Amino acid sequence: MENKSGEGKQQHIPLLSPYKMGNFQLSHRVVLAPLTRQRSYGNVPQSHAILYYSQRTTKGGLLIAEATGVSDTAQGYTDTPGIWTREQVEAWKPIVNAVHSKGGIFFCQIWHVGRVSNTGFQPNGQDPISCTDKPLTPQIGLDVAEFTPPRRLTTDEIPHIVNDFRHAARNAIEAGKNRIEIHGAHGYLIDQFMKDQVNDRTDQYGGSLENRCRFALEIVEAVVNEIEADRVGFRLSSFADYMESGDSNPSALGLYMAESLNKYGISYCHMVEPRMKTLAEKVECPESLVPMRKAFKGTFLVAGGYDRGDGNKALLEDRTDLVVYGRLFFANPDLPKRFELDAPLNKYIRETFYISDHVVGYTDYPLLETAA
Repeated sequence: MENKSGEGKQQHIPLLSPYKMGNFQLSHRVVLAPLTRQRSYGNVPQSHAILYYSQRTTKGGLLIAEATGVSDTAQGYTDTPGIWTREQVEAWKPIVNAVHSKGGIFFCQIWHVGRVSNTGFQPNGQDPISCTDKPLTPQIGLDVAEFTPPRRLTTDEIPHIVNDFRHAARNAIEAGKNRIEIHGAHGYLIDQFMKDQVNDRTDQYGGSLENRCRFALEIVEAVVNEIEADRVGFRLSSFADYMESGDSNPSALGLYMAESLNKYGISYCHMVEPRMKTLAEKVECPESLVPMRKAFKGTFLVAGGYDRGDGNKALLEDRTDLVVYGRLFFANPDLPKRFELDAPLNKYIRETFYISDHVVGYTDYPLLETAA
């Protein structure tokens, strides 16, 4: 197929150029985003995920698995996977093996939703936990329309939550995942601590920027001590206000975290573009991730509404090392190949993002060969 962009052969397409990240030799720079799909019935990964992730695996390609709960208090959505029980660890193993058998590199994103939950998702019907007791207003389009007002964590409870992340990281490695990504974005628990719109604490975990980031960095330190720094990444969305989690100075927050993460020597920093302020569409935004890119010393990943042209441009301008794709990648299992050929893309179907069907909107998007 003719390359419409005139970029020439594969080696001249930035997104298709190789990249060395630690011990991994990536064959291209197109990364599968950690996308919640809600097909892990009862919070246990299912066998149909083998096909889903295998379809999106290329030799030397990087995939980040969907957000995976660190404990039974971490839940806020129906049928999202966990990794705090032995059953869950064992259920992940054949999925990981399928990706590895095709030469893929598979990371696990670990999360805790914090106040983005209600009593129906919590053990013994208890209140969700957060840095605050401020409630979250109902969110249109989520399966959790009503949120229970959270319970503010006490100072002496916080180390137990940190330990949940440590334990989940160990379990992910035991399940065969190559590395883990700590989910510090999108208005979930870690983000709730970091953002001053949510965090109203007056102890050592609230107030100043340093105090608000303390919880996040304690988790990083615990996980690094458990599984080693080169196995750890961190996702951050300092500019976004997902789930009413905005910050008065997002540039300062992003830069502080980028610089602080250097102290632990972690593998990568995964940043969400300022233009992605909500879960909907891109908005015009003059802010830039360039200062964070320059500050962070490891591999830098960017996400947020990228297409083929945007991704190539970001790499050419050295604004990132890798580009993370979400909706385009789950609608186009062979996205790197389509980028190579500049082939037409399948359109994603929003109505099937989170349905429980293990085929429809999940593994039924056609490959190029099928479409042809």
